[in-house]
Amino acid sequence: MQKAVLLVFALINWVSVCSQTLGGSSVFNFLKLSNTPQLTALGGINISQLTGDIGLSFHNPALLRPTMHAQVNTVFNSLPGSVKNYFAQGGYYLNKAQTTLAGSINYFGYGTIAQTDASGNVLGDFRPSDYVLQVSAARSYASNWNYGASLKFIYSNYGAYRSSGLAIDAGLTYTDSAGLWQAALVLKNMGTQLKAYNGTSKDDLPFDLQLGITKKLAKAPLSFSLSLHQLHRFDIRYNDTAFNNENGYAEGAGKGHFFDKLLRHMVFSTQLFVTDNVELSAGYNYLRRKEMNTGNAGNGLNGFSIGVGILVKKIKIRYARSYYQPNQANNQFGLSISFSKLSL
Repeated sequence: MQKAVLLVFALINWVSVCSQTLGGSSVFNFLKLSNTPQLTALGGINISQLTGDIGLSFHNPALLRPTMHAQVNTVFNSLPGSVKNYFAQGGYYLNKAQTTLAGSINYFGYGTIAQTDASGNVLGDFRPSDYVLQVSAARSYASNWNYGASLKFIYSNYGAYRSSGLAIDAGLTYTDSAGLWQAALVLKNMGTQLKAYNGTSKDDLPFDLQLGITKKLAKAPLSFSLSLHQLHRFDIRYNDTAFNNENGYAEGAGKGHFFDKLLRHMVFSTQLFVTDNVELSAGYNYLRRKEMNTGNAGNGLNGFSIGVGILVKKIKIRYARSYYQPNQANNQFGLSISFSKLSL
């Protein structure tokens, strides 16, 4: 465990090397998207939730547990612009090695797009897509600590423009079973492009340093989570002066605003266990709301998300809906099945 802790601190010290730039100026930004309904319902970022859902381990490998052995998770996600996202993950526990493994694939399809030359002549069609192949491993130390790591291969195919990359995540959790709370630390997307898009130079990956805590109430079927992200950089406001002027934002919108900058790092979420078989989830992502808002329009439920889970023995069915614009929401469906208790 001492080696694991030293490794985590070494990785944190490496943040200055891995820290990325604002907005869309990094590459492979689809790595930030939520892959499972429970995570989507909890605001899109949560690394500490007390759950048996293997899907959450995709964003924090330290959440893998032996109880996730032979659990398979499949998800369908309908994103704005007719973008389709498919996710599949499976877990396996190696008894002799006392290690829980997981393998997953995350696919984004952007439909069929006409391919044209510089003059606008149609040359044919192509189907742009992104893939993430990930393998994860986690172990426990004593009765409270869990640590894990993920290795991911990233591939983008946009017709004549293709790129690949390699990244790792490292996670650590501390669980107080008696106190019904769990804290977590994750360093995400530490890596590089292996091959840049044709005609471009290599870009940064969307590195993120995250910290989270979840507390379950002892006398009520409720849990609350606070998730902090992009902790390696305080000011994550994106100030587009031209956009601000066109949409009614005040001049100098990027100056000051300490509490606004602070809240942009926070995601709040809660989960209500209605019965042993039904859970309701809700989240609020302040950064998403601020980035999706428009100055002269009602912004409705931007930044909010909700979800429901039906848990029947070895089968879990989940649905989530997250809001990005007043008339635009993301719907996500997931099915998780536990097939066996056998292990090697």
